[in-house]
This record gives sequence, structure tokens and C-alpha cells, in this order.
Amino acid sequence: MHAPIQLTAFAGPHKVAAGTLHAVAQTLKELVTHDPDAQILIFDDASGSQVDLNLHGSLAEVLQRLPRVPPSHDDDAPPAIRTAGRPKLGVVAREITLLPRHWEWLATQPGGASVALRKLVEHAQRGNKAHDEQRQAREAAYKVMSALAGDAPGFEEASRALFAGKQPAFLACVQAWPADVREHVLRLAQRGWSGSEES
Repeated sequence: MHAPIQLTAFAGPHKVAAGTLHAVAQTLKELVTHDPDAQILIFDDASGSQVDLNLHGSLAEVLQRLPRVPPSHDDDAPPAIRTAGRPKLGVVAREITLLPRHWEWLATQPGGASVALRKLVEHAQRGNKAHDEQRQAREAAYKVMSALAGDAPGFEEASRALFAGKQPAFLACVQAWPADVREHVLRLAQRGWSGSEES
């Protein structure tokens, strides 16, 4: 079962809500009730992507419109009926383009091209997990800082330092930013520093 997504919302440079989708929606509904002109940006903490919430109507209507997360399993569901043949593995067929020598090599592998490609992808996923997580953390931080501090002094330098993994330079660039923006961006970027070259 997946953990619920965590969101952070800003009104201008001020953090006004953080938590699960349900909690953030409740807080923001109260905010716009008191300040209908509030300019709110909501971010997914994992990806840095902006999230749209329809805050019109009553609190009950707002909460009713929130997307439902499907249950991980249904105890009342009838058992699946087994049929003859191979079990469905969730395999998705898509086209890929390789050079002839790649296809020749794949044809010699046990299980054929599909099995060999799946093994290669799984091996690469395991081997690059830490690097992928660092890259995703930096990309999330960049999306948020672009939306909240794209015009702030030192933004370009902070962006270069972020992707270069230069933590001290990044910290120096964001010091003059509004406190809530700076702290949130640093929290997101922190996941991307582990194992990076610092200078």
C-alpha cells in the first residue's frame, strides 16, 4: 500500500498548508473563505509538480471532489478464476528501436529478447536507484523554486549549484530568499545531496 501523497501550499512567499491531500484541502478552503483573492500554489512534495484543487463550493463539496485512492485489495472480491496459459504479468507491449547488432545479441540470450531486456532494465534500476532518487529530488526542488523564486536574486546561480551538487554554493545563493520558500526548497533538495560532490 502506497503512503498518501504529501503536499505543501504557498500563498505568495508564505507556506500556508502542508500534509495530506485531505488536510491541505481543508486548510486551504478555510483560507480562501477568509481571503477569496489569495493566490495559492500547491506542490506535490515528491515530484515538485503543481497540484490543482477546486476550492469552490462548501467544504463538503471540496472534499467530495478529491480523488479517491483505490484500496490495495478488496476482501469481498471473488477469487480470480484461473485460465489455461501463462498468467498475466502486467506486461505492456511497446516498440523500441535498436541497432541490428543489439537484436542479434538479444536473440542469443536465454528466454529471448523480452526476457533479456527486462533483466537489463531491472539490473539498471537496482544499480541506479540512489542516483535516480538524487536526480528526482533535485528536479522536484527546481520545479518548486522556479515557481516560487524564479525572479528571486541568485536564482540562476542556485539552479546551477543545485544540479551540480554544490551544496554550499546553493545554500549561499538562497539565503536572501523568503524564509518559507528557502526552507521548503532546502528540504526538497536535501534528498539530492547525499553522495554528491560538494565544493
